[in-house]
Amino acid sequence: MTSAAARTGRVNEDFTGAVPAAAVLIDDANISGTESICRHGVAWYAGRLGGTLLSLLSLVRDRSLSTLLAEAIEQVTDDHRDTCDVADPISPSATVAILRLSDGLIEHLVLGDSVLVLGRADGAPLVMSDPREVIISRSYRSALEAAPTGSDEYHRVLRELRANRNQPGGFWVAKNDPRAADEAITGSCPLSELTAAVLLSNGAGRIVDRFRLADWPGVLAVLASSGPAEIIHRVRQAEARHAVEADDATIAYCTDLGGT
Repeated sequence: MTSAAARTGRVNEDFTGAVPAAAVLIDDANISGTESICRHGVAWYAGRLGGTLLSLLSLVRDRSLSTLLAEAIEQVTDDHRDTCDVADPISPSATVAILRLSDGLIEHLVLGDSVLVLGRADGAPLVMSDPREVIISRSYRSALEAAPTGSDEYHRVLRELRANRNQPGGFWVAKNDPRAADEAITGSCPLSELTAAVLLSNGAGRIVDRFRLADWPGVLAVLASSGPAEIIHRVRQAEARHAVEADDATIAYCTDLGGT
């Protein structure tokens, strides 16, 4: 596992962790003004949600990943319901990727714009992602680019975009409503077909979807030869080269799956 804050001196708001049969990656949404709504902050939310998920994955083996995610969202919401405005549109939220080994299968879940990649011995890798936020955000991009950053118009457009969050026809993230877990993309694959599995926050996934520095087979090859830190190093170089604001970047790389 490797995780790097967007820049030196800034808190890393991603989370990743693992237990013997599961791995979790949380990518928290850094939204301006969240601290006025939630006194704990977005990094707290990511860590609390990730830690709760890992505990449930360790203790509860007979329930679906969606059910466990719903329970984790409910628990974390209860943890700060009395002190923070959890229902406010800019209260802490996060994307989620989960991997679990169970009875010869790898089960997976993706909610939001994190990415999960399964390397296969035969054939192209399987890539699990949830494109809904990206698709919806495109319709607001020109308006955001036209408005001065921080202006009233800029914030108005942002509010319109965020109004699509956790709504029918919109996009879904972990926040205060456990029913969002029902919208997650889930599936499973025989363990015998797989060579590796990778969970990436969207900041790390930029190597493919934004900068086009590699395709997913190429990412798996770099991970096998040089590890996840090299992926993040290449993303940071591209961000600097293209004057793109850096994002927290996190990768959990799982190998030797048959020996687990």
